[in-house]
Order: sequence, then C-alpha cells, then structure tokens
Amino acid sequence: MDCLFCKIANKEIPSNILYEDDTVIAFLDLYPTVDGHTLIVPKKHFTDFTELDKDTLYHMKEVAEKLSKEIMEKQKNTGMTFSMNYLESQVIKHVHLHLLPDYHKNQKPQNTPDEIFAKLKS
Repeated sequence: MDCLFCKIANKEIPSNILYEDDTVIAFLDLYPTVDGHTLIVPKKHFTDFTELDKDTLYHMKEVAEKLSKEIMEKQKNTGMTFSMNYLESQVIKHVHLHLLPDYHKNQKPQNTPDEIFAKLKS
C-alpha cells in the first residue's frame, strides 16, 4: 500500500513520534497549522472514520485526552481543537485525528517541528 501514514506507522518514513502503542501512533504534523499540531493515526489502515471500529475510535479519544493535556501543559496553551476530516477534506486518505493547540487564536507556527518536538519530549 502506498499510504504515507502506513509508512510512518511502519517506520519506513521518519517522524517526530510523541506516542505509540499497538493500536495508534501520534506524531507532529510535517506541515503544522500551529505549534504542537499533532496527528493521532491508527496503525491499521482505515480510509475514513466510517470504517473505524468502536474500540479503535475510543482508543484514539483516550490518547487524545492524554496527549492534549501534556501538550497544553508543556506549551502553556489554554485550549485545544480536535479535528477529523472526511472525504474530499482529507489530504491523506487514512483516518487521522488532528490535535491543534489554541487553534481558535489562528496562530501561525512560531517554531520548527524539531524545536516543538524537543520541547514536548522533554
């Protein structure tokens, strides 16, 4: 399969991984909208959220809760937006959940992904 997120999950492509278990991988977006823009991606390929089983969807929610608290604390954010695109809105056709710190403030990234990764992994 020629899916970018499958390749990241299989470690064929490097990424700034913030969390990983048997079900999901979470990493910083390569083209962030805001500092700390994180993606939670199931390791199993699902094209969109309608294909997700309940266990995977619930697990993504649990990981989002954990990571959003950590990201907000380390970056001193005051809010978090969760976003999941569907159909034509999906750039990559592999279901993924965006964690967007303080997205409502319409901030542009101020740091490189490597700088943010170092801060979040500390």
